[in-house]
Amino acid sequence: MTELSAHEAVRATADPIHDVGSKFMLDPATFARAAEWGWSNPFAFYFSGRGGVLGDVDPAVVTAALGWFNPLVVSAMWTEGVAVHGAREAGRRYAEAAALWGREHLQGVDGLERFVELGEQLVAGADATGRPLFAAWRAEPGVDDPPGRALQLVHMLREWRGANHLVATTSVGLGPLEAILTNEGESQAKFFGWPEPFPDCSGIKDLHGEAEDLTDRLCAQAFKTTMTAAERGEFADAVAVIKTSAGL
Repeated sequence: MTELSAHEAVRATADPIHDVGSKFMLDPATFARAAEWGWSNPFAFYFSGRGGVLGDVDPAVVTAALGWFNPLVVSAMWTEGVAVHGAREAGRRYAEAAALWGREHLQGVDGLERFVELGEQLVAGADATGRPLFAAWRAEPGVDDPPGRALQLVHMLREWRGANHLVATTSVGLGPLEAILTNEGESQAKFFGWPEPFPDCSGIKDLHGEAEDLTDRLCAQAFKTTMTAAERGEFADAVAVIKTSAGL
């Protein structure tokens, strides 16, 4: 059985968890469910669903918790989204959408029960200090079936790394727009709702590497304290299977 260090486990699982979570979020099936539940604008569902676990808060609070979006976009989408069924119900529906997506894509996946067991350990043992969105998602009740719960855990772990990365980018001195431009560039900045013209961030691009390293170190702390080396290997193998089963 493969044994992994905490850092190796972070590197082996970060991208697959991010990508599986993104596929769920942007899947037309997720958007269709949102429409059935009353959200005609899928992005209003996205913002109110992700942020709804924070409760009935001001848009500025959601902007701060999500991290890198243009505040004007967050405010508009949050306001529209919570008007449908309220913030907490939006969060519950988003968790339901995750469970339904997991049941459709992960049913019968080998090792899924073990992923859920180890994922629960990791989520429970991760430090939520300064990570309010992750803390809010962790406090939500989950479903009992392995496929549904597995995708909910993927979502939570994606929020956890995102929260750690927000801590890291802020720590190295990158503002929200700078964090995007020094990483994925102008196209991603547009996707996150920022208008042109964009500032020249070529002189601070090295700060992105510093932030990534810090993010890995923050995530590795939980992997180190919640799993043995063998369990980290099991977890990474299970994440790889989930990625394949999700069609990635």
